[in-house]
Amino acid sequence: MIEQLETYPENVLAVEVIDGFTETDEALCQKWFEAKRASSSGPVNVLVKLDELKVSHSSVKAFFEDILWLLRNYTDLGHLAIVAHSKVLKALVPVDDLFFRRSSKGRHERYFDVSELDAAKTFVKAGPIGNT
Repeated sequence: MIEQLETYPENVLAVEVIDGFTETDEALCQKWFEAKRASSSGPVNVLVKLDELKVSHSSVKAFFEDILWLLRNYTDLGHLAIVAHSKVLKALVPVDDLFFRRSSKGRHERYFDVSELDAAKTFVKAGPIGNT
């Protein structure tokens, strides 16, 4: 299940994945992203909280469709904050950030522990705005 953590009037989308991630969740997340993109003149800064995600309850198809969608739309992404409590994600996000920064100047992807949720919110609010 996916839900919005908070509603922001700006170009910020903050979501939380609870339990599993399904094809319905993927479609809803894309709908929210498209609404933010339509109401903003620049990239959408995204916070994704994953600490309650159970991979065993998630759809592999939804996961891969989400990755493909991100690859097609990465130029519309601003800062990306991944909030979790995972050593694996903590190690992978900085590697992913190297590619993200090279393909999207001025944009960053960062990992935050769950205890740093407020810092993650500040990070995405300070992300790129306007046409970049």
